[in-house]
Amino acid sequence: MKVVVFGASGTIGQALVAALSPRHEVIGVGRNGAQQADMSERAQVRALFERLGPVDAVVVAAGATHFGPLAEMSDAQLMFGLQQKLMGQVNVALEAARVLPAGGSITLTSGIVGTTGVRNGAAAAMANGAIDAFVIGAAHEMPRGIRLNVVSPNVLVESLSKEKYRAAFPGFEGVTAARAALGYVRAIEGVQHGEVIRVW
Repeated sequence: MKVVVFGASGTIGQALVAALSPRHEVIGVGRNGAQQADMSERAQVRALFERLGPVDAVVVAAGATHFGPLAEMSDAQLMFGLQQKLMGQVNVALEAARVLPAGGSITLTSGIVGTTGVRNGAAAAMANGAIDAFVIGAAHEMPRGIRLNVVSPNVLVESLSKEKYRAAFPGFEGVTAARAALGYVRAIEGVQHGEVIRVW
């Protein structure tokens, strides 16, 4: 298959590219590199797919949110994750649904913060929960039998090496990026549809 990975240079993205490359042609998309697109700008996403031509599967392993005390959060900080992580992924899903062939696959990313509270994580929880809900609601409207799923990984072991993540996720065991990548492989190569694939 020809698989497009948004966020291919990130921690999960790199692990996913490594997992997919032996069997598939992988095209990485990011803010740097040969293929670029700002997911929050739907026109840029559409132009990207027009440049790439036919593809079989699309994955988003990207999307920023704001962490901070809710009482101190500005409207812009609250909206940041909705614009970047939520609507960015919705834009990719809608544009991918226009161009993927019958039986194609779209996989988005949420995270454990959508269902498990963590310190300063309200804005991230809002975006993650909305992504899960979007996939459950939108999957049955995908054309041509295109499958739509979302992977919800636990905090990454690689992230827990940083103090800010350790402070926000006390007592979390975490998963490696390589293990998280298996959830995406399941979504791309398996039969899942309309599922929240939790890698916890």
